[in-house]
Parts: sequence; C-alpha cells; structure tokens
Amino acid sequence: MAIVNSIAAMEEEMTGWRRTLHRMPELGLDCFKTAAFVSERLKKFGVDEIHEGVARSGVVAVIRGRGEGRTIGLRADMDALPMQDLSGTEHASEVPGMAHACGHDGHTTMLLGAAKYLSETRNFAGTVVLLFQPAEENDGGGRIMVEEGVMDRFGIDEVYAVHNMPGMAEGTIGTTHGAMMAGVDEFSIRITGKGGHGAMPQDTVDPVVAAASTVMALQTVLGRNVSALERVVLSVTQIHTGSAMNIVPGHAMLNGTVRYYDKAVQERVKARMSEIVSLQAASFGCTAELDYAEGYPPTINHPDQAGFAAQVAREVVGEGHVDEHLSPVMPGEDFAYMLEARPGAYLFVGQGDTPGCHHPAYDFNDRIGPVGASFFARLVERALPVA
Repeated sequence: MAIVNSIAAMEEEMTGWRRTLHRMPELGLDCFKTAAFVSERLKKFGVDEIHEGVARSGVVAVIRGRGEGRTIGLRADMDALPMQDLSGTEHASEVPGMAHACGHDGHTTMLLGAAKYLSETRNFAGTVVLLFQPAEENDGGGRIMVEEGVMDRFGIDEVYAVHNMPGMAEGTIGTTHGAMMAGVDEFSIRITGKGGHGAMPQDTVDPVVAAASTVMALQTVLGRNVSALERVVLSVTQIHTGSAMNIVPGHAMLNGTVRYYDKAVQERVKARMSEIVSLQAASFGCTAELDYAEGYPPTINHPDQAGFAAQVAREVVGEGHVDEHLSPVMPGEDFAYMLEARPGAYLFVGQGDTPGCHHPAYDFNDRIGPVGASFFARLVERALPVA
C-alpha cells in the first residue's frame, strides 16, 4: 500500500475522532453536535472558509491550493440510524435508540483526515470543497445541498465520495463505470372491504384475503412484466390489518419498496403495480389505493471520473486491490443527487469481515480510515496538479 505517510501517522488521532463521533450519533438533518465537532477541527487545520448551517446542519469548507485551477468536491455523510448500538465496544453509542451502524462516523473522519493533510501541504493548484452532509439515511441531505446551490455557489466541477463496505477485503477499493447503487422508491396500499364477525365471513368483504392475493400477484411484475436481465426489486415488507381473532377487519395496509436502475423500468413497474392493486382488490369485492412515492434516484458514476478515481485508488492500495468493474448493489444513496448535478464517482472501501451496515453489532473498522483519507488526498493532488 502507498497510504500517505503523514496520514498513516494520524491513524491514532483519527481513531479518536471517529470513536468520539460514534458515542454521539445524531439523526437526519439534526447533526448539530457532529457539525460543531467538524467545524472545530477544520478551524484548527486552518482551512480557508467554513460555512455552517448548509442543509440545516451541514458544513462546507474550502481549501485553496497553490494557484488557479478547477474545483473538486469531496463529500462525507454525518448522520446515524434510529436503532440500538449492540456493538459492545467501549465507544458504543451513549444516545439511546441511535447508532452509527452504517459507518458515517468513519466517513466523516476520513474527510477530516484528508482536510488536515490538504490544509498543511496544499500541494495542488485549484480548490477543494469539503461537503459534510447530514441526512443521507432518510431526508436526502444531498438533495437539499444541491437545491440550496452548493455546486454553483462554490464552483464545484467534479464531486467524489466513498463508503465502507463490509464483506469486501479490508483496505481494497471498488467502483464501476455507471450504475453503482439503486433508485429507492416506497409504496403503501390501502385495501378497503367490509368488516364483520369472523364466524360469518359471508356477510363481510374480506380485505385480508385481497391483501394476501395482492402480495402474491405483485411478485409477477418481476417475473412477467420486467425482463429477467433488469436489476429490479419489489418487496412487500409490511402487512397491517385486524384487531382481534374473531373480527374480519374493514381495511388492510401493505407497505414496501421498489429498487431499480432504469427510469423506463421504474415507470413500467409503477404502471403494472397500479393495475394489479386495483384489479386484485376488485376481484374480491374490495377497493384499493396505491400511494407510490419516488425516492432517491440511482447512483450513476460518470465513466471518465470513475476511471480516474480507480487510477488514484491503485496508487493508494495497489494494482491488485482495486476492482474497477464492481457489480452494482440494490441499496440506495443520496449522493446520487450530487452525481446528477456534477460529474463524479462513488467508491467502496473494503471494511473486512464485519457485521453488515445497518446491523446492530456493526462498528466501523478504524484501520481503513487512513485508506479513505489517503484516497481523497491523492485524488485532489492528481486532479489538480501543481504546474
């Protein structure tokens, strides 16, 4: 590996930052303590500008290099998840019901490490904009940052981000030229029948039977209406109905998610779902309403930037430790909005054999902190070389 020596020397310091952040998780757009922690360190590093309160609690920092040049944006997410921390570590969450179970504390630490190095060396010609973003998990902080104009306001030409990946060999890096993570939609279906006594179902219009049939029928969308070559997921994940063993309820609710990569496929799935929901309910004498909510779009890397990022990654972790054609995955990521606004790329850094993201026993692997920080630093130096 060719991890930057001065960043490698920061591993203990970076681990301290990360574990402090792990103890104080925050949710959604309310990452104020995390933002204050970030801003305090950025001030000590001597960055040129710090802008707080972006996307409510986000932080944007500017570092200028030696002379004129393009502007590279580097993004890290800061928010945690609404779940208990069962990692059993000494630095476990001190906030009940909140946990950094996706490694955003590690991502923030990686970008802080790169910020310290770049502020000290400034071995680049141009500008680096550091985007410390809240609300990746649910409220779309990336979308809000874009809508608030950060790309134009700070003149960002390209933008990059990394995410840890459990199950991928520790310290390896992966990316791909194109679709990286899926678009994320959600749906709710309300089926209305006529309730009554469970012993006299002939006098009712049973929404439970209609709901069960609808769940099964929806699975035919992927098998018969969308090509088997398309990457699509349609999962009914919740069924809510009834109040007692001997009562046929009047309503049933189904909730779930759709994941996709192609907009035309998304539209086909939506249309077919609407037909199935309505006609399945009608076949049982019920009525039904589909509420389909479009969420994060697919995360699509720009080929030129993905190829460049892979070259930089090889400098950091070695030729044999970079997969430039990683298979896409079906979870979503709101960095997608930034990639819609500017060319750039999203990469995974191998976390090793650990519990997966969103698992209550998950904890970020501090050994990969310097890998991510070195990648960010080298990317800036290669993208903005000093003449």
